[in-house]
Amino acid sequence: MMNSVMLVGRLTKTPELFSTESGKKGTYITLAINRPYKNADGEYETDYLDCMLWTGVAESAAEYCRKGDTVGVRGKLQTRIIENEDGTKTKKMDIIADRISFISSKPIDNNVDTPFSVDNEETDLPSEEVKNNKEKKKKEKDN
Repeated sequence: MMNSVMLVGRLTKTPELFSTESGKKGTYITLAINRPYKNADGEYETDYLDCMLWTGVAESAAEYCRKGDTVGVRGKLQTRIIENEDGTKTKKMDIIADRISFISSKPIDNNVDTPFSVDNEETDLPSEEVKNNKEKKKKEKDN
């Protein structure tokens, strides 16, 4: 059996980090993903998919991502039952991300963005080399 999801979309808002009672860090993100075809009215529709990120992946997303950035997410689907206020139960499907790839963003202060990825085993990104390359490119652009 296989439970694997790979998505690429734009963030609908800047991720905000939270901590559980046990101190585990997490964040929720929503990806806006355009469908590749037009509907009956000749317009493209967009799907909005919620993802849950934990630990290093969550911390990196909160630090480096902002609304409008294009990111890739790899993870798995997980279902849970939610009890509504009226007592009815609803099934909710969540995407639990174990990797996020920072694909593109709008430049801030003329910085050149470099794509990089973070997964739960790798939380010390971007590396010094990536930071140094950004600084070097900015200096070259300013001259």
